[in-house]
Amino acid sequence: MATDAGDPIPRFPDGFLWGVSTSAHQIEGAADARERSVWDVFTAEPGRVKDGSTAAVACDHYHRYPEDVALLAGLGVGAYRFSVSWPRVNSPGGLDFYDRLTDELCAAGVRPVPTLFHWDLPVSLEEAGGWLTRDTAARFADHVSVVAERLGDRVTKWITLNEPAEHTLLGHALGAHAPGRRLLFDALPVAHHQLLAHGLAVRALRAAGADDIGIANSHGPTWPASGEPADLEAAGFYDVLLNRLFAEPVILGEYPDGMGELMPGDDIPADLEVIAEPVDWYGINYYAPTRVGAPDGTDSEYGGLALPAELPFSVREIEGRATTDFGWPVVPEALTELLTGFRDRYGDKLPPIVITENGCSYEGLDDQDRIAYLDGHLRALHTALEAGVDVRGYFVWSLMDNFEWAEGYARRFGLVHVDYTTLERTPKASYHWFRDMLRNQG
Repeated sequence: MATDAGDPIPRFPDGFLWGVSTSAHQIEGAADARERSVWDVFTAEPGRVKDGSTAAVACDHYHRYPEDVALLAGLGVGAYRFSVSWPRVNSPGGLDFYDRLTDELCAAGVRPVPTLFHWDLPVSLEEAGGWLTRDTAARFADHVSVVAERLGDRVTKWITLNEPAEHTLLGHALGAHAPGRRLLFDALPVAHHQLLAHGLAVRALRAAGADDIGIANSHGPTWPASGEPADLEAAGFYDVLLNRLFAEPVILGEYPDGMGELMPGDDIPADLEVIAEPVDWYGINYYAPTRVGAPDGTDSEYGGLALPAELPFSVREIEGRATTDFGWPVVPEALTELLTGFRDRYGDKLPPIVITENGCSYEGLDDQDRIAYLDGHLRALHTALEAGVDVRGYFVWSLMDNFEWAEGYARRFGLVHVDYTTLERTPKASYHWFRDMLRNQG
Protein backbone atom coordinates (compact mmCIF):
# COMPACT_ATOMS: atom_id res chain seq x y z
CA MET A 1 0.00 0.00 0.00
CA ALA A 2 1.52 3.32 -1.06
CA THR A 3 0.33 6.47 0.64
CA ASP A 4 0.39 9.95 -0.85
CA ALA A 5 1.26 12.61 1.72
CA GLY A 6 1.40 15.43 -0.83
CA ASP A 7 4.31 16.74 -2.86
CA PRO A 8 7.46 14.61 -2.86
CA ILE A 9 9.99 15.24 -0.10
CA PRO A 10 12.77 17.50 -1.45
CA ARG A 11 15.92 15.76 -2.58
CA PHE A 12 18.55 15.21 0.13
CA PRO A 13 22.27 15.13 -0.73
CA ASP A 14 23.90 12.05 -2.18
CA GLY A 15 25.34 9.92 0.62
CA PHE A 16 22.74 11.09 3.16
CA LEU A 17 22.24 8.23 5.64
CA TRP A 18 18.66 7.04 6.14
CA GLY A 19 17.85 4.70 9.00
CA VAL A 20 15.54 3.59 11.80
CA SER A 21 16.25 3.11 15.50
CA THR A 22 15.42 0.75 18.36
CA SER A 23 16.90 -0.11 21.75
CA ALA A 24 17.72 -3.46 23.31
CA HIS A 25 15.57 -3.38 26.43
CA GLN A 26 12.55 -2.18 24.49
CA ILE A 27 12.48 -4.94 21.87
CA GLU A 28 14.79 -7.88 22.62
CA GLY A 29 13.00 -9.81 25.35
CA ALA A 30 14.86 -13.02 26.30
CA ALA A 31 15.40 -11.62 29.78
CA ASP A 32 16.44 -15.06 31.02
CA ALA A 33 19.46 -14.96 28.69
CA ARG A 34 21.11 -11.95 30.28
CA GLU A 35 22.02 -10.38 33.61
CA ARG A 36 19.31 -8.28 35.24
CA SER A 37 19.28 -4.56 34.53
CA VAL A 38 17.98 -1.61 36.53
CA TRP A 39 14.87 -1.73 34.35
CA ASP A 40 14.11 -5.31 35.38
CA VAL A 41 14.18 -4.23 39.01
CA PHE A 42 12.17 -1.07 38.32
CA THR A 43 9.39 -2.78 36.37
CA ALA A 44 9.05 -5.47 39.05
CA GLU A 45 7.97 -2.79 41.55
CA PRO A 46 4.18 -2.27 41.56
CA GLY A 47 3.07 1.10 40.22
CA ARG A 48 6.27 1.91 38.36
CA VAL A 49 4.91 1.07 34.89
CA LYS A 50 1.46 2.39 34.02
CA ASP A 51 0.09 -0.86 32.60
CA GLY A 52 2.04 -3.07 35.00
CA SER A 53 3.99 -4.69 32.17
CA THR A 54 7.65 -5.65 31.83
CA ALA A 55 10.04 -6.14 28.91
CA ALA A 56 10.75 -9.80 29.71
CA VAL A 57 9.40 -10.74 26.26
CA ALA A 58 8.82 -7.34 24.62
CA CYS A 59 8.94 -7.91 20.81
CA ASP A 60 11.07 -11.07 21.17
CA HIS A 61 13.58 -9.55 18.77
CA TYR A 62 16.26 -11.79 20.32
CA HIS A 63 14.65 -14.79 18.62
CA ARG A 64 12.96 -13.02 15.69
CA TYR A 65 15.79 -10.79 14.49
CA PRO A 66 15.96 -12.39 10.98
CA GLU A 67 12.33 -11.39 10.41
CA ASP A 68 13.08 -7.87 11.65
CA VAL A 69 16.16 -7.52 9.45
CA ALA A 70 14.00 -8.57 6.50
CA LEU A 71 11.64 -5.72 7.38
CA LEU A 72 14.62 -3.34 7.36
CA ALA A 73 15.70 -4.61 3.97
CA GLY A 74 12.17 -4.23 2.62
CA LEU A 75 12.02 -0.70 3.96
CA GLY A 76 15.17 0.18 2.04
CA VAL A 77 17.04 1.97 4.82
CA GLY A 78 20.80 2.27 4.67
CA ALA A 79 21.36 1.85 8.41
CA TYR A 80 19.86 0.36 11.55
CA ARG A 81 20.53 1.93 14.92
CA PHE A 82 20.16 -0.63 17.71
CA SER A 83 21.62 -0.78 21.20
CA VAL A 84 23.94 -3.34 22.70
CA SER A 85 22.63 -4.51 26.07
CA TRP A 86 25.37 -4.20 28.67
CA PRO A 87 23.67 -6.87 30.86
CA ARG A 88 23.56 -9.24 27.90
CA VAL A 89 27.21 -8.65 27.05
CA ASN A 90 28.03 -9.49 30.68
CA SER A 91 26.31 -12.86 30.32
CA PRO A 92 27.74 -16.06 28.79
CA GLY A 93 27.20 -16.05 25.05
CA GLY A 94 25.66 -12.57 25.14
CA LEU A 95 27.90 -11.11 22.48
CA ASP A 96 27.07 -14.04 20.20
CA PHE A 97 23.62 -12.51 19.65
CA TYR A 98 25.11 -9.23 18.42
CA ASP A 99 27.50 -11.20 16.21
CA ARG A 100 24.52 -12.89 14.56
CA LEU A 101 22.55 -9.66 14.27
CA THR A 102 25.51 -7.80 12.77
CA ASP A 103 26.12 -10.56 10.24
CA GLU A 104 22.44 -10.60 9.28
CA LEU A 105 22.42 -6.81 8.78
CA CYS A 106 25.56 -6.85 6.69
CA ALA A 107 24.19 -9.66 4.52
CA ALA A 108 21.02 -7.58 3.96
CA GLY A 109 23.02 -4.49 2.97
CA VAL A 110 21.97 -2.56 6.08
CA ARG A 111 24.71 -0.76 8.00
CA PRO A 112 24.80 -1.68 11.72
CA VAL A 113 24.98 1.37 14.03
CA PRO A 114 25.20 0.20 17.66
CA THR A 115 24.48 2.42 20.64
CA LEU A 116 26.63 1.21 23.52
CA PHE A 117 24.43 2.41 26.39
CA HIS A 118 20.67 2.95 26.22
CA TRP A 119 19.68 3.11 29.90
CA ASP A 120 19.88 -0.61 30.85
CA LEU A 121 22.65 -0.52 33.45
CA PRO A 122 23.52 -3.92 34.95
CA VAL A 123 22.12 -4.36 38.46
CA SER A 124 25.56 -5.28 39.78
CA LEU A 125 26.85 -1.82 38.85
CA GLU A 126 23.78 -0.07 40.24
CA GLU A 127 24.30 -1.84 43.55
CA ALA A 128 27.87 -0.51 43.56
CA GLY A 129 26.59 3.06 43.18
CA GLY A 130 25.55 3.24 39.53
CA TRP A 131 26.03 6.50 37.67
CA LEU A 132 26.40 8.36 40.95
CA THR A 133 29.89 6.88 41.19
CA ARG A 134 32.84 7.72 38.98
CA ASP A 135 33.90 4.10 38.63
CA THR A 136 30.88 3.32 36.45
CA ALA A 137 32.38 5.50 33.71
CA ALA A 138 35.56 3.40 33.78
CA ARG A 139 33.54 0.17 33.74
CA PHE A 140 31.66 1.48 30.70
CA ALA A 141 34.93 2.02 28.84
CA ASP A 142 35.82 -1.61 29.56
CA HIS A 143 32.44 -2.70 28.18
CA VAL A 144 32.99 -0.61 25.04
CA SER A 145 36.39 -2.20 24.45
CA VAL A 146 34.91 -5.69 24.68
CA VAL A 147 32.14 -4.89 22.18
CA ALA A 148 34.45 -3.07 19.78
CA GLU A 149 36.93 -5.95 19.76
CA ARG A 150 34.15 -8.38 18.85
CA LEU A 151 32.17 -6.33 16.31
CA GLY A 152 34.68 -3.78 15.04
CA ASP A 153 35.57 -5.78 11.93
CA ARG A 154 32.02 -5.19 10.63
CA VAL A 155 30.73 -2.14 12.52
CA THR A 156 32.11 1.17 11.30
CA LYS A 157 29.70 3.67 12.88
CA TRP A 158 29.27 3.87 16.66
CA ILE A 159 27.15 5.76 19.22
CA THR A 160 28.42 5.96 22.79
CA LEU A 161 25.40 6.97 24.90
CA ASN A 162 21.72 7.62 24.32
CA GLU A 163 20.08 10.64 25.97
CA PRO A 164 22.09 11.16 29.15
CA ALA A 165 19.81 14.13 29.89
CA GLU A 166 16.70 11.95 30.14
CA HIS A 167 18.52 9.24 32.05
CA THR A 168 19.66 11.87 34.54
CA LEU A 169 16.36 13.73 34.83
CA LEU A 170 13.84 10.90 34.62
CA GLY A 171 15.86 8.12 36.21
CA HIS A 172 17.73 9.95 38.94
CA ALA A 173 16.18 13.38 39.57
CA LEU A 174 12.43 12.65 39.30
CA GLY A 175 12.27 8.88 39.79
CA ALA A 176 9.96 8.32 36.81
CA HIS A 177 12.38 5.90 35.11
CA ALA A 178 14.83 3.29 36.33
CA PRO A 179 16.61 3.23 38.67
CA GLY A 180 13.83 5.29 40.26
CA ARG A 181 15.90 7.72 42.32
CA ARG A 182 14.32 11.06 43.24
CA LEU A 183 17.36 13.21 43.95
CA LEU A 184 16.38 16.42 42.13
CA PHE A 185 19.56 18.51 41.77
CA ASP A 186 21.61 16.00 43.72
CA ALA A 187 21.43 13.94 40.50
CA LEU A 188 23.97 16.21 38.77
CA PRO A 189 26.85 13.74 39.35
CA VAL A 190 24.94 11.32 37.10
CA ALA A 191 25.20 13.83 34.26
CA HIS A 192 28.93 14.32 34.76
CA HIS A 193 29.73 10.62 35.04
CA GLN A 194 27.76 9.78 31.90
CA LEU A 195 29.56 12.51 29.98
CA LEU A 196 32.88 11.24 31.31
CA ALA A 197 31.86 7.74 30.22
CA HIS A 198 31.21 9.10 26.74
CA GLY A 199 34.71 10.57 26.51
CA LEU A 200 36.32 7.39 27.80
CA ALA A 201 34.26 5.38 25.31
CA VAL A 202 35.46 7.57 22.44
CA ARG A 203 39.05 6.84 23.51
CA ALA A 204 38.34 3.12 23.75
CA LEU A 205 36.75 3.09 20.29
CA ARG A 206 39.66 5.03 18.79
CA ALA A 207 42.05 2.53 20.34
CA ALA A 208 40.07 -0.22 18.60
CA GLY A 209 40.43 1.56 15.24
CA ALA A 210 37.01 3.24 14.99
CA ASP A 211 36.81 6.47 13.02
CA ASP A 212 33.07 7.23 12.84
CA ILE A 213 31.83 7.99 16.38
CA GLY A 214 29.03 10.10 17.80
CA ILE A 215 26.72 10.53 20.77
CA ALA A 216 22.89 10.70 20.75
CA ASN A 217 21.77 13.67 22.86
CA SER A 218 18.16 14.84 23.08
CA HIS A 219 17.50 18.48 22.32
CA GLY A 220 14.61 20.82 21.60
CA PRO A 221 14.01 24.57 21.54
CA THR A 222 12.97 26.17 24.81
CA TRP A 223 10.23 28.77 24.37
CA PRO A 224 9.59 31.25 27.22
CA ALA A 225 5.98 31.42 28.37
CA SER A 226 6.13 35.22 28.03
CA GLY A 227 8.53 38.11 27.81
CA GLU A 228 8.35 38.69 31.55
CA PRO A 229 11.75 38.52 33.31
CA ALA A 230 10.71 35.62 35.57
CA ASP A 231 9.59 33.52 32.60
CA LEU A 232 12.73 34.37 30.62
CA GLU A 233 14.93 33.41 33.57
CA ALA A 234 13.11 30.10 34.08
CA ALA A 235 13.29 29.24 30.38
CA GLY A 236 16.98 30.08 30.30
CA PHE A 237 17.66 27.79 33.23
CA TYR A 238 15.65 24.95 31.66
CA ASP A 239 17.61 25.37 28.42
CA VAL A 240 20.90 25.12 30.31
CA LEU A 241 19.74 22.04 32.20
CA LEU A 242 18.29 20.04 29.30
CA ASN A 243 20.26 21.31 26.32
CA ARG A 244 23.50 23.15 27.02
CA LEU A 245 24.61 21.04 30.02
CA PHE A 246 24.91 17.99 27.76
CA ALA A 247 25.98 19.64 24.51
CA GLU A 248 28.69 22.08 25.55
CA PRO A 249 31.04 19.72 27.39
CA VAL A 250 31.13 17.54 24.26
CA ILE A 251 31.26 20.35 21.68
CA LEU A 252 33.16 23.08 23.53
CA GLY A 253 34.94 21.22 26.32
CA GLU A 254 33.30 23.36 29.01
CA TYR A 255 30.20 23.47 31.15
CA PRO A 256 27.77 26.39 30.94
CA ASP A 257 28.51 29.17 33.42
CA GLY A 258 28.04 28.03 37.01
CA MET A 259 27.49 24.35 36.24
CA GLY A 260 31.10 23.12 36.42
CA GLU A 261 31.31 24.13 40.09
CA LEU A 262 28.42 21.75 40.85
CA MET A 263 30.07 18.70 39.34
CA PRO A 264 31.85 16.00 41.35
CA GLY A 265 35.56 15.31 41.17
CA ASP A 266 38.87 16.91 42.07
CA ASP A 267 39.85 18.01 38.57
CA ILE A 268 36.91 19.03 36.40
CA PRO A 269 39.15 20.64 33.71
CA ALA A 270 40.94 17.30 33.23
CA ASP A 271 37.59 15.50 33.03
CA LEU A 272 36.40 17.98 30.42
CA GLU A 273 39.43 17.18 28.28
CA VAL A 274 38.23 13.58 28.24
CA ILE A 275 34.58 14.50 27.66
CA ALA A 276 35.55 16.69 24.70
CA GLU A 277 37.44 13.96 22.85
CA PRO A 278 36.62 14.86 19.22
CA VAL A 279 33.62 13.09 17.74
CA ASP A 280 33.02 12.63 14.04
CA TRP A 281 29.41 13.75 14.23
CA TYR A 282 26.89 14.88 16.82
CA GLY A 283 23.61 13.00 17.19
CA ILE A 284 20.40 14.84 18.02
CA ASN A 285 17.16 13.18 19.12
CA TYR A 286 14.33 15.65 18.45
CA TYR A 287 10.64 15.35 19.33
CA ALA A 288 9.18 18.73 20.32
CA PRO A 289 9.91 22.18 21.73
CA THR A 290 9.07 23.01 25.35
CA ARG A 291 7.30 26.13 26.62
CA VAL A 292 8.67 27.08 30.03
CA GLY A 293 7.64 29.65 32.60
CA ALA A 294 8.43 30.63 36.15
CA PRO A 295 7.37 28.23 38.91
CA ASP A 296 3.85 28.90 40.13
CA GLY A 297 3.90 26.84 43.34
CA THR A 298 2.04 23.88 41.84
CA ASP A 299 3.05 20.69 40.11
CA SER A 300 3.14 20.88 36.32
CA GLU A 301 2.84 18.14 33.74
CA TYR A 302 4.43 17.38 30.40
CA GLY A 303 3.62 14.36 28.26
CA GLY A 304 2.30 12.42 31.24
CA LEU A 305 5.30 13.30 33.43
CA ALA A 306 4.65 15.05 36.73
CA LEU A 307 7.08 17.88 37.47
CA PRO A 308 7.25 18.85 41.15
CA ALA A 309 6.51 22.38 42.26
CA GLU A 310 9.95 22.77 43.87
CA LEU A 311 11.66 22.95 40.46
CA PRO A 312 12.74 26.48 39.45
CA PHE A 313 10.57 26.34 36.31
CA SER A 314 7.20 25.01 35.15
CA VAL A 315 6.29 23.53 31.78
CA ARG A 316 3.35 25.18 30.01
CA GLU A 317 1.10 23.97 27.23
CA ILE A 318 1.93 24.95 23.65
CA GLU A 319 -1.52 25.95 22.47
CA GLY A 320 -2.93 25.74 18.97
CA ARG A 321 -0.90 22.67 17.98
CA ALA A 322 -1.92 19.12 17.25
CA THR A 323 -0.50 16.61 19.73
CA THR A 324 0.62 13.01 19.47
CA ASP A 325 -0.97 10.25 21.54
CA PHE A 326 1.76 10.99 24.09
CA GLY A 327 0.51 14.58 24.38
CA TRP A 328 3.60 16.04 22.72
CA PRO A 329 2.99 19.05 20.43
CA VAL A 330 3.72 18.56 16.73
CA VAL A 331 5.97 21.46 15.67
CA PRO A 332 8.13 20.50 12.66
CA GLU A 333 9.55 24.00 12.16
CA ALA A 334 11.06 23.83 15.65
CA LEU A 335 13.49 21.24 14.26
CA THR A 336 14.75 23.86 11.81
CA GLU A 337 14.96 26.35 14.67
CA LEU A 338 16.92 23.89 16.79
CA LEU A 339 19.44 23.05 14.08
CA THR A 340 20.06 26.60 12.91
CA GLY A 341 20.32 27.63 16.57
CA PHE A 342 23.02 25.03 17.17
CA ARG A 343 24.87 26.22 14.08
CA ASP A 344 24.66 29.85 15.20
CA ARG A 345 25.68 29.10 18.81
CA TYR A 346 28.59 26.73 18.18
CA GLY A 347 29.82 27.78 14.74
CA ASP A 348 32.74 25.85 13.32
CA LYS A 349 33.11 23.84 16.55
CA LEU A 350 29.86 22.02 15.80
CA PRO A 351 30.53 18.62 14.19
CA PRO A 352 28.28 17.37 11.37
CA ILE A 353 24.85 16.45 12.73
CA VAL A 354 22.88 13.22 12.47
CA ILE A 355 19.25 13.12 13.59
CA THR A 356 19.48 9.91 15.59
CA GLU A 357 15.80 9.88 16.63
CA ASN A 358 12.62 11.53 15.42
CA GLY A 359 9.18 10.02 15.63
CA CYS A 360 5.76 10.00 17.25
CA SER A 361 3.22 7.84 19.06
CA TYR A 362 -0.04 7.10 17.25
CA GLU A 363 -2.43 4.16 17.21
CA GLY A 364 -3.60 2.25 14.18
CA LEU A 365 -2.28 0.57 11.05
CA ASP A 366 -3.47 3.35 8.75
CA ASP A 367 -1.37 5.90 10.64
CA GLN A 368 -1.85 9.00 8.55
CA ASP A 369 -0.93 11.23 11.49
CA ARG A 370 2.50 9.59 11.65
CA ILE A 371 2.94 10.07 7.91
CA ALA A 372 2.07 13.76 8.27
CA TYR A 373 4.48 14.07 11.21
CA LEU A 374 7.39 12.50 9.34
CA ASP A 375 6.61 14.42 6.17
CA GLY A 376 6.63 17.72 8.04
CA HIS A 377 9.82 16.99 9.93
CA LEU A 378 11.71 15.85 6.84
CA ARG A 379 10.74 19.10 5.12
CA ALA A 380 11.90 21.04 8.19
CA LEU A 381 15.17 19.11 8.14
CA HIS A 382 15.66 19.94 4.47
CA THR A 383 15.06 23.61 5.25
CA ALA A 384 17.89 23.44 7.80
CA LEU A 385 20.14 21.90 5.16
CA GLU A 386 19.28 24.71 2.77
CA ALA A 387 20.17 27.17 5.54
CA GLY A 388 23.67 25.69 5.66
CA VAL A 389 23.44 23.25 8.58
CA ASP A 390 25.63 20.21 7.93
CA VAL A 391 23.25 17.29 8.53
CA ARG A 392 24.43 13.87 7.37
CA GLY A 393 21.63 11.46 8.34
CA TYR A 394 18.15 10.85 9.76
CA PHE A 395 16.83 7.91 11.82
CA VAL A 396 13.13 7.35 12.52
CA TRP A 397 12.10 6.25 15.98
CA SER A 398 11.13 3.48 15.75
CA LEU A 399 11.25 0.45 13.47
CA MET A 400 8.55 -1.30 15.50
CA ASP A 401 6.18 -0.78 18.39
CA ASN A 402 7.91 -1.64 21.65
CA PHE A 403 8.06 -1.43 25.42
CA GLU A 404 7.86 2.32 26.00
CA TRP A 405 9.56 2.48 29.41
CA ALA A 406 7.25 3.66 32.21
CA GLU A 407 4.34 3.81 29.75
CA GLY A 408 4.55 0.06 29.16
CA TYR A 409 2.94 -0.97 25.88
CA ALA A 410 0.42 1.87 25.72
CA ARG A 411 2.41 4.02 23.26
CA ARG A 412 3.13 2.93 19.71
CA PHE A 413 6.04 4.62 17.92
CA GLY A 414 6.65 1.96 15.27
CA LEU A 415 6.54 1.94 11.50
CA VAL A 416 5.69 -1.73 12.09
CA HIS A 417 2.80 -2.83 14.31
CA VAL A 418 3.50 -5.56 16.87
CA ASP A 419 0.70 -7.73 18.24
CA TYR A 420 1.96 -8.34 21.77
CA THR A 421 -0.08 -11.54 22.09
CA THR A 422 1.06 -13.29 18.91
CA LEU A 423 4.18 -11.12 18.28
CA GLU A 424 3.10 -10.84 14.64
CA ARG A 425 4.64 -7.90 12.78
CA THR A 426 2.49 -5.87 10.37
CA PRO A 427 3.92 -2.92 8.41
CA LYS A 428 1.80 0.20 8.86
CA ALA A 429 0.89 2.77 6.22
CA SER A 430 3.84 4.84 7.46
CA TYR A 431 6.23 1.96 6.68
CA HIS A 432 5.08 1.93 3.07
CA TRP A 433 5.19 5.73 2.86
CA PHE A 434 8.74 5.84 4.21
CA ARG A 435 9.79 3.04 1.84
CA ASP A 436 8.38 4.95 -1.13
CA MET A 437 10.04 8.17 0.04
CA LEU A 438 13.40 6.41 0.17
CA ARG A 439 12.89 5.05 -3.33
CA ASN A 440 12.13 8.55 -4.57
CA GLN A 441 15.32 9.74 -2.91
CA GLY A 442 17.22 7.14 -4.90
